Amino acid sequence: MADVLDQNEVDALLAAVDAGQVVVEQQDQVVFSRHRDPNEDVEVRDYDFKRPERVSKDQMRALHTLHEAFARNFGASLSGFLRTIVEVKVATCEQMTYGEFISGLPNPTSFNLVDCSTLEGQMCLEVSPLIIYPMIDRLLGGSSHDLFIPQRPMTAIEMRLIENVTTRALEALSEAWEGVREIKFHISASESNPQLVQIVPPNEVVVIVGLEVKMSNRAGTMNLCIPYNAIEPVIDVLSSQSWFSVNKSDGSNEFVKTLSTKLGRAGTLVTAVLAETRMTVRDLATLEVGDIVLTERDANKPMVLCVEGERKFIGSVGQHKGHRALRIERSINTGDRV
Repeated sequence: MADVLDQNEVDALLAAVDAGQVVVEQQDQVVFSRHRDPNEDVEVRDYDFKRPERVSKDQMRALHTLHEAFARNFGASLSGFLRTIVEVKVATCEQMTYGEFISGLPNPTSFNLVDCSTLEGQMCLEVSPLIIYPMIDRLLGGSSHDLFIPQRPMTAIEMRLIENVTTRALEALSEAWEGVREIKFHISASESNPQLVQIVPPNEVVVIVGLEVKMSNRAGTMNLCIPYNAIEPVIDVLSSQSWFSVNKSDGSNEFVKTLSTKLGRAGTLVTAVLAETRMTVRDLATLEVGDIVLTERDANKPMVLCVEGERKFIGSVGQHKGHRALRIERSINTGDRV
């Protein structure tokens, strides 16, 4: 890890540069190439071999979009569970080494190992204590206004309570990954000290999806660590163009089937219109028992069957097993006058 200057050292360095006490050495860079002239201007960029970028920018954008859907679904699920408004959004989506990710986490924290059903390896879900304890306080009936955040590992009861939150997070994560591959996530182990967990070598590339969680006057972070070797089998699908095309082709048939199943169970109001007529308000006000109201439809003409108030079928009235019945003869066409 590189040395980090504190604020006093940064101020002293800037003051020395302004006073001219620091001389900046400028060295001419010579680019040797078989296909370029030595005097030709070329763009030279530093490459850090400790942090190779194995995931392309296109795939990183696709991962960012995918986990934005996860954040929306998880926020809605958490709001209903905690009976308060919870906002979850993607703050960062970047790649780094596993050692850098672990070194930046607090201790203690909620560090969960996540198993993936159809992928090799494990993922990590880290939840900050700054948002864990307000959630626990909310579940136990508190207001979390003057809540003290303890610097200790969670107890067994607290871990059992927060398991309801992480379970909903993994359900929303499985739903978000359905467009890429059907994956079921579940937590295999939990640890308070992230330094004790090593799912991949420290120099292995991982994708970190940082989420910001806000609940009333409290806020905290969640970090989803995705090792590259875990998503390597589906890395080609994660390019934005092919990822959206998968959603359109494969997901459409499944969506139509699910929608048809849900709509097939919905109840509808079916009514039969025997006849209609018009009359004045004076005649309506003077109606008495025994009066006969003449309609504009003959008795031998077919009836109209309405579904939710819309005229759909034409049929004849009758009786079936001791009940009034209407036998459908045909659908109503556009040119029918009914």
